[in-house]
Amino acid sequence: MDCPESDSLLSGFFRLRGAAMFTYVLYGLAGAGLAISFYKDRGKTKAALKKAWRAFENILPQFLSILVVIGLALAILSPQTITNLLGTRSGIWGVLAAAIIGSITLIPGYVAFPLATALLKNGAGYMQIAAFVSTLMMVGIVTLPIEIKTFGKRAAAIRI
Repeated sequence: MDCPESDSLLSGFFRLRGAAMFTYVLYGLAGAGLAISFYKDRGKTKAALKKAWRAFENILPQFLSILVVIGLALAILSPQTITNLLGTRSGIWGVLAAAIIGSITLIPGYVAFPLATALLKNGAGYMQIAAFVSTLMMVGIVTLPIEIKTFGKRAAAIRI
């Protein structure tokens, strides 16, 4: 018998399995590279691992606070609300709202993409999320005073 439901379930299983396999391959390559580095120079490898751990410790508080904000936002806003505000039917107003929110929000790039995925899974449209992530990464109204102080008004305006 030919059952389209079982075909889609099976293809979904293999798609997930392939993505997981790719991840495992990357972890294996990273582990092998670390082992080779450790074999060649233990001192440098230990120093690099300590430096990486310190960088992770510096990023972790920001990352966790953003995850809490995302969790609260998704708990407060129902998928229906997200769909109404940023869904495909919100049209140009949804794109403009997403662009404005992205322009004034200060979120690091490593958090922006998981947030975009969560919003997409909860009903946001692709065009709206593209506007949000693009302005989030490029505009930076919140960081404008720091950029003006560091680079000057002209350079900050050109960057935006």
